[in-house]
Amino acid sequence: MRTAVVVFPGSNCDRDLADALRKVTGTAPHMVWHGDTDLPGGLDLIGVPGGFSYGDYLRSGAMASRSPVMQAVVRAASEGRAVLGICNGFQILTEAGLLPGALMRNAGLDFVCRDVPLIVESTQSVFTSRYDAGETITLPVAHHDGNFVADAETLDRLEGEGRVALRYGEPVNGSARQIAGILNAAGNVLGLMPHPERLIEPEQGGTDGRRMFEALASALG
Repeated sequence: MRTAVVVFPGSNCDRDLADALRKVTGTAPHMVWHGDTDLPGGLDLIGVPGGFSYGDYLRSGAMASRSPVMQAVVRAASEGRAVLGICNGFQILTEAGLLPGALMRNAGLDFVCRDVPLIVESTQSVFTSRYDAGETITLPVAHHDGNFVADAETLDRLEGEGRVALRYGEPVNGSARQIAGILNAAGNVLGLMPHPERLIEPEQGGTDGRRMFEALASALG
């Protein structure tokens, strides 16, 4: 399984994601700088990590979505490559047009940093096939702009097409319909605000995130 993690100025979860991929797949990912115009060949998965790309200026993820490498990420996604955007990565994917909706300032204007319960809504993807539909898992969140918004028609389409991957099990940030993660229409792009890479070993307090990377390794390896 060949993987890559994109690194932007202000990324701070890129090494966490790389470490999770290395530990689960057995192979270290390529670390790709945002200014690169191409991705390594033959990739199975591209990770867009969390952090505060470009200091969250303008809007979270807005400037990063215009980085040269994102054109290559968009092309790879259109070719069916798996793309995983976590936290700031989710914000970048919406700004780049790979996922619908937007991530706005949290309700209450507070930075949320804690473990949260999540309900697995869809298991029909390479990202979630190791979970059970309706299962409640726990993953950490750490964000100030995780409030997912979209118009009613888009929300209905996401629900109707089974593209809501994860839903918060309790109020967290004001997200519409408690949505925590969504898929694109083809099912090869996932954006989520929680951090699966931060819960892959018992020493981290749990392993609910590990199954996402195991699912990817099984499907793409």
